[in-house]
Amino acid sequence: MSENQITQEELTLLIEQTYKVEKEFTELKQSYDHLQGTVEKVVEFLPNAIWILNEDGEVFLQNSKARELWQLFDIMEFRDDDYELNFEDKSYIVKSSTHKDKKMFSATDITEQKRRENLATMGQMAAHLSHEIRNPIGSISLLSSTLKKRVIPENIPIVEEIQKSIFKIERIIKATLMFSKGIRINKKTFKFSKLKENLLSDCGSYGYSKDISFTMPKDDFEIEGDFDLLEILFSNFLFNAIDAIELDDEDDGLIELDYKYEDNIHKFFVYDSGVAIENKKELFEAFKSTKVKGNGLGLVLSAQIAEAHGGYVELLEGDKKGFGIYIA
Repeated sequence: MSENQITQEELTLLIEQTYKVEKEFTELKQSYDHLQGTVEKVVEFLPNAIWILNEDGEVFLQNSKARELWQLFDIMEFRDDDYELNFEDKSYIVKSSTHKDKKMFSATDITEQKRRENLATMGQMAAHLSHEIRNPIGSISLLSSTLKKRVIPENIPIVEEIQKSIFKIERIIKATLMFSKGIRINKKTFKFSKLKENLLSDCGSYGYSKDISFTMPKDDFEIEGDFDLLEILFSNFLFNAIDAIELDDEDDGLIELDYKYEDNIHKFFVYDSGVAIENKKELFEAFKSTKVKGNGLGLVLSAQIAEAHGGYVELLEGDKKGFGIYIA
């Protein structure tokens, strides 16, 4: 046997070593695949968009949120510092980190956070302005009452228009302060007839130029809740209905307040014959009004008042245009 020939024993050992290496390689590959799968699951689980780039700048790994925001990735700046980026009416905070030859970028949607911060700032500013306006408005209201008693009869309608304008400003001040401080309820049992009486009086003080008819529940019933807050809630919807009718081409209009008690819930439905609501997405968003002369707080406060009473409000998408108000 020559020196270059392999013995049977050596060949068997070589085959065994080959199988062993192959087995170790298979186990190592399985371990690597498992590790990569775990990493991919972790990356996929993260709430933000993640891109991992190799040394050539190509995407090595990304999650589904990153795939959805591929257009955002195209306009991102590959910087080392954190920065904000606006894209399609949303705000993102972009962060980066480097490990060996890999670089990771993340984009987190902070739109809602910025919206809350802006709302808090706007609420504080509005509350401050409301406090400043409250005293002079109170003086004007007192003087207008005195003036109404002294002017000639022909000028009384002018004073009444001033009083209606003051009433609207006072409502805005009250709503702004309530929004900034939060809703606090004081529940008591009362008759709906008393609330109805106040609502009709409020509508008269609010004022309107067209011939508007009101229909309200004729039967009386009891409600357990905060009388003042519920008056604000219902008056907001009635005033919105008045504004919608005022914008309509017709010379008259109809506002209906229907009621039924079902499943231990007081269910109210406010319908009006006025113009349709244009931007339904902003209905219950603070400081965003669907009306030209609205301040964007009426429906927000109404929703909060209903929630404080264990209920909610909703836009009705049926044959009639209106809202549902549910009080537990």
